[in-house]
Amino acid sequence: MTEQDDQSTADYSNVAAAEDDSMVSVDELQNHGIGAADIQKLKTAGLCTVKGVNMTSKRSLLKVKGLSEAKVDKIKELSAKIQDCGFVSALELNLKRQACFRIGTGSEEFDKLLGGGVQSMSITEVFGEFRTGKSQLSMTLCITCQLPDANGHPGKAAFIDTEGTL
Repeated sequence: MTEQDDQSTADYSNVAAAEDDSMVSVDELQNHGIGAADIQKLKTAGLCTVKGVNMTSKRSLLKVKGLSEAKVDKIKELSAKIQDCGFVSALELNLKRQACFRIGTGSEEFDKLLGGGVQSMSITEVFGEFRTGKSQLSMTLCITCQLPDANGHPGKAAFIDTEGTL
Protein backbone atom coordinates (compact mmCIF):
# COMPACT_ATOMS: atom_id res chain seq x y z
CA MET A 1 0.00 0.00 0.00
CA THR A 2 1.19 3.48 -0.76
CA GLU A 3 1.05 6.42 1.61
CA GLN A 4 -1.85 7.84 -0.41
CA ASP A 5 -3.79 4.56 -0.01
CA ASP A 6 -3.15 4.64 3.75
CA GLN A 7 -4.42 8.24 3.92
CA SER A 8 -7.50 7.36 1.87
CA THR A 9 -8.22 4.37 4.13
CA ALA A 10 -7.85 6.59 7.21
CA ASP A 11 -10.19 9.20 5.68
CA TYR A 12 -12.72 6.47 4.90
CA SER A 13 -12.65 5.16 8.48
CA ASN A 14 -12.97 8.71 9.89
CA VAL A 15 -16.11 9.29 7.84
CA ALA A 16 -17.53 5.93 8.91
CA ALA A 17 -16.85 6.80 12.55
CA ALA A 18 -18.53 10.18 12.13
CA GLU A 19 -21.59 8.51 10.62
CA ASP A 20 -21.76 6.05 13.54
CA ASP A 21 -21.72 9.01 15.95
CA SER A 22 -24.95 10.32 14.44
CA MET A 23 -26.83 7.25 15.62
CA VAL A 24 -26.42 7.58 19.40
CA SER A 25 -29.52 6.07 20.99
CA VAL A 26 -31.72 8.21 23.22
CA ASP A 27 -31.14 5.49 25.85
CA GLU A 28 -27.71 7.08 26.39
CA LEU A 29 -29.50 9.87 28.29
CA GLN A 30 -30.24 7.35 31.04
CA ASN A 31 -26.51 7.05 31.74
CA HIS A 32 -26.50 10.81 32.42
CA GLY A 33 -29.37 10.99 34.87
CA ILE A 34 -32.57 11.01 32.82
CA GLY A 35 -35.15 8.51 34.04
CA ALA A 36 -36.27 5.50 32.01
CA ALA A 37 -39.88 6.74 32.07
CA ASP A 38 -38.86 10.07 30.50
CA ILE A 39 -36.82 8.28 27.85
CA GLN A 40 -39.84 6.11 27.05
CA LYS A 41 -41.90 9.31 26.64
CA LEU A 42 -39.32 10.60 24.16
CA LYS A 43 -39.44 7.34 22.23
CA THR A 44 -43.24 7.45 22.16
CA ALA A 45 -42.96 10.95 20.67
CA GLY A 46 -40.74 9.49 17.91
CA LEU A 47 -37.38 10.65 19.24
CA CYS A 48 -35.06 7.63 19.18
CA THR A 49 -31.65 9.29 18.84
CA VAL A 50 -29.79 12.00 20.74
CA LYS A 51 -29.43 13.91 17.47
CA GLY A 52 -33.21 13.84 17.11
CA VAL A 53 -33.59 15.35 20.58
CA ASN A 54 -31.00 18.02 19.73
CA MET A 55 -32.84 18.95 16.56
CA THR A 56 -36.26 19.13 18.23
CA SER A 57 -37.24 22.54 19.57
CA LYS A 58 -37.88 23.10 23.23
CA ARG A 59 -41.46 24.07 22.41
CA SER A 60 -42.04 20.71 20.69
CA LEU A 61 -40.53 18.81 23.60
CA LEU A 62 -42.82 20.64 26.02
CA LYS A 63 -45.77 19.20 24.10
CA VAL A 64 -44.68 15.67 25.07
CA LYS A 65 -47.07 14.60 27.80
CA GLY A 66 -45.34 14.27 31.17
CA LEU A 67 -42.25 16.38 30.43
CA SER A 68 -41.98 19.55 32.49
CA GLU A 69 -40.00 22.60 31.49
CA ALA A 70 -37.23 21.71 33.96
CA LYS A 71 -36.98 18.16 32.53
CA VAL A 72 -36.91 19.48 28.97
CA ASP A 73 -34.12 21.92 29.85
CA LYS A 74 -32.10 19.12 31.46
CA ILE A 75 -32.71 16.76 28.51
CA LYS A 76 -31.66 19.43 25.98
CA GLU A 77 -28.54 20.29 28.01
CA LEU A 78 -27.44 16.66 28.35
CA SER A 79 -28.16 15.78 24.74
CA ALA A 80 -26.04 18.75 23.62
CA LYS A 81 -23.17 17.48 25.82
CA ILE A 82 -23.47 13.91 24.52
CA GLN A 83 -23.53 14.86 20.87
CA ASP A 84 -22.63 18.22 19.42
CA CYS A 85 -24.78 19.03 16.39
CA GLY A 86 -22.90 22.20 15.60
CA PHE A 87 -21.16 23.32 12.47
CA VAL A 88 -18.52 21.31 10.66
CA SER A 89 -15.36 22.83 9.33
CA ALA A 90 -14.69 22.98 5.61
CA LEU A 91 -11.88 20.44 6.09
CA GLU A 92 -14.26 17.92 7.69
CA LEU A 93 -16.82 18.48 4.95
CA ASN A 94 -14.12 18.05 2.32
CA LEU A 95 -13.09 14.72 3.88
CA LYS A 96 -16.70 13.52 3.71
CA ARG A 97 -17.02 14.62 0.08
CA GLN A 98 -13.76 12.85 -0.82
CA ALA A 99 -15.18 9.62 0.54
CA CYS A 100 -18.01 9.79 -2.04
CA PHE A 101 -17.55 7.77 -5.19
CA ARG A 102 -19.58 6.88 -8.27
CA ILE A 103 -21.13 3.49 -8.99
CA GLY A 104 -21.23 2.48 -12.63
CA THR A 105 -24.59 1.59 -14.15
CA GLY A 106 -23.20 -0.77 -16.78
CA SER A 107 -23.82 1.76 -19.56
CA GLU A 108 -21.01 4.15 -20.43
CA GLU A 109 -23.38 6.66 -22.04
CA PHE A 110 -25.75 6.64 -19.06
CA ASP A 111 -22.78 7.03 -16.70
CA LYS A 112 -21.71 10.11 -18.70
CA LEU A 113 -25.19 11.61 -18.26
CA LEU A 114 -24.95 11.00 -14.51
CA GLY A 115 -21.49 12.55 -14.25
CA GLY A 116 -19.67 9.23 -13.88
CA GLY A 117 -22.38 7.01 -12.39
CA VAL A 118 -24.68 7.05 -9.41
CA GLN A 119 -23.15 8.94 -6.49
CA SER A 120 -22.60 7.09 -3.23
CA MET A 121 -23.74 8.46 0.15
CA SER A 122 -26.77 10.09 -1.44
CA ILE A 123 -30.31 9.26 -2.45
CA THR A 124 -31.06 8.80 -6.13
CA GLU A 125 -34.65 8.51 -7.25
CA VAL A 126 -35.44 6.52 -10.39
CA PHE A 127 -38.91 6.72 -11.88
CA GLY A 128 -40.61 5.92 -15.14
CA GLU A 129 -43.25 3.92 -16.94
CA PHE A 130 -43.77 0.19 -16.61
CA ARG A 131 -40.99 -1.87 -18.25
CA THR A 132 -38.49 0.99 -18.68
CA GLY A 133 -35.66 -0.72 -16.77
CA LYS A 134 -35.96 0.69 -13.26
CA SER A 135 -35.70 -2.73 -11.57
CA GLN A 136 -32.92 -3.81 -13.93
CA LEU A 137 -30.93 -0.67 -13.08
CA SER A 138 -31.50 -1.24 -9.35
CA MET A 139 -30.32 -4.85 -9.52
CA THR A 140 -27.27 -3.87 -11.58
CA LEU A 141 -26.35 -1.20 -9.01
CA CYS A 142 -26.83 -3.72 -6.18
CA ILE A 143 -24.23 -5.94 -7.82
CA THR A 144 -21.74 -3.30 -8.94
CA CYS A 145 -21.72 -1.48 -5.59
CA GLN A 146 -20.58 -4.68 -3.86
CA LEU A 147 -17.48 -4.99 -6.03
CA PRO A 148 -14.31 -3.77 -4.27
CA ASP A 149 -13.39 -0.17 -5.13
CA ALA A 150 -9.87 1.09 -5.90
CA ASN A 151 -9.02 0.90 -2.18
CA GLY A 152 -10.42 -2.60 -1.79
CA HIS A 153 -13.56 -1.54 0.11
CA PRO A 154 -16.57 -3.62 -0.94
CA GLY A 155 -19.95 -1.94 -0.54
CA LYS A 156 -23.26 -3.24 0.75
CA ALA A 157 -26.68 -3.23 -0.86
CA ALA A 158 -30.27 -3.94 0.04
CA PHE A 159 -32.92 -4.45 -2.62
CA ILE A 160 -36.46 -4.10 -1.33
CA ASP A 161 -38.99 -5.42 -3.83
CA THR A 162 -42.27 -3.70 -3.00
CA GLU A 163 -44.10 -5.00 -6.08
CA GLY A 164 -43.31 -8.72 -5.79
CA THR A 165 -41.50 -8.83 -9.14
CA LEU A 166 -38.82 -11.28 -8.01
